[in-house]
Amino acid sequence: MEFLSPATLDEALAAKAAHRDAVPIMGGTDVMVELNFDRRRPDVLLDLTRVTELREWDVVDGHVRLGAGVTYARVVDELGGHLPGLALASRTVGSPQIRNRGTVGGNLGAASPAGDAHPPLLAAFAEVELASAGGVRRVPAAEFYTGVKRHAGADDELVTAVWVPTATGPQQFSKIGTRNAMVIAVAAFALALHPEERRVGTGIGSAAPTPRRAREAEDLLAGELDWEGRGALRETVAAEFGRLVAAAADPIDDVRGTAAYRRHALGVMARRCLGWAWAEQQDRHREGGH
Repeated sequence: MEFLSPATLDEALAAKAAHRDAVPIMGGTDVMVELNFDRRRPDVLLDLTRVTELREWDVVDGHVRLGAGVTYARVVDELGGHLPGLALASRTVGSPQIRNRGTVGGNLGAASPAGDAHPPLLAAFAEVELASAGGVRRVPAAEFYTGVKRHAGADDELVTAVWVPTATGPQQFSKIGTRNAMVIAVAAFALALHPEERRVGTGIGSAAPTPRRAREAEDLLAGELDWEGRGALRETVAAEFGRLVAAAADPIDDVRGTAAYRRHALGVMARRCLGWAWAEQQDRHREGGH
């Protein structure tokens, strides 16, 4: 196995162009597991830990450009105000050691249906930045996931960042697992309210071949909510929202849970996240003095 360790992003992109089958590694929380269990034996490993450009984040035109090498721990510590949904999800990732090593970019590169970062990125209408020696492009998160552990990146491209609109409304995340901590999600759900656009974003994880949005549920809620925050949330609306979220999933039976359980859990989590988010929206309205 050949091990490449570029020092700059340009060097990393040149290496990926020259070795298109190279497997990128940053925190190693996914790749090292596959190597240790002999599930993967690549000819070339592309170590990105020395590429400082990937460890930076900035706010640009109302978006956070989050470098692919920013760890979950830093998202929790530094970005809770800008990206509350992603920060909530990041708190649930593994152990403190995993959060200190694992990265959002690594989660995107692995493209596992159970990745915790995917639902909040979908709900926030994020875009994934893909770069190659030939240029840079951005792909909406909803179009990024193409199959089980597959994504829209070309074989000469690296995930270099994700662009996430800064939150303008409440965001929530919930997941259920086989125990209370350090667990792979049996099912996960994220919700983001975008009051300035009067839009709703959702994200479903670990309940379909790819992470996905529940678009019918989003449309229902966008049309039913009192976006000024004055009205109470009707139980019939919350129930129908939960039903539509569950219907948008395409789960399977596996060792962690049955398809029926995943659908039920998604409906419950959707209603709960909506209740929490709407309570926050009403609090904002009251604090605004309207």
